[in-house]
Amino acid sequence: MGADVVDGVLAALADPTRRHLLDLLSEHGQATATTLAVGLPVSRQAVVKHLAVLDAAGLVDSTKVGREVRYSVRSAALDATARWMAALAAEWDRRLARIKRIAEAAERDSR
Repeated sequence: MGADVVDGVLAALADPTRRHLLDLLSEHGQATATTLAVGLPVSRQAVVKHLAVLDAAGLVDSTKVGREVRYSVRSAALDATARWMAALAAEWDRRLARIKRIAEAAERDSR
């Protein structure tokens, strides 16, 4: 999974409604758009559109059971994004540690 996956996940998660939908799906395991819409200030149709964005980003799976479509969280894209973020954070930690060492060396040299 590459940069396109991470870009899609970050774009999808930029919307608070979509983040809330993922939270709800994480809590319930599986849910229909109708069930998810009950606690949200948006229509069922809006929930379906948000779920489509999450699906395109690889964040949810949909399974047809009879006439219902049930959604669940798909973790692979989230895992890839978390790994990217951890690598980015580690790089910044290395850079900041280097700046600290340089500043401390400069301070010792100036004494």
